[in-house]
Amino acid sequence: MNIYQQTQTAIQALSSAFAPFDCVIAAPSKKGFSFIIVNEHGVARHTQRLYQEEYSCPTRLQSVIERARKAINA
Repeated sequence: MNIYQQTQTAIQALSSAFAPFDCVIAAPSKKGFSFIIVNEHGVARHTQRLYQEEYSCPTRLQSVIERARKAINA
């Protein structure tokens, strides 16, 4: 899978994992991207930068999702 496909797969996984919140993608580059979880009122609940090493591996991406969920619920 090339970088573009890995990025798109990761973005879809993040969007699905945090629904019904919005997952906004910011500052995409060849090395990674930032994602922002926004609630129904437009308030950012979590933001994080992901690098290719983190989102190219499903296990590592799942760990990122779980940590972000914990941060949102804290």
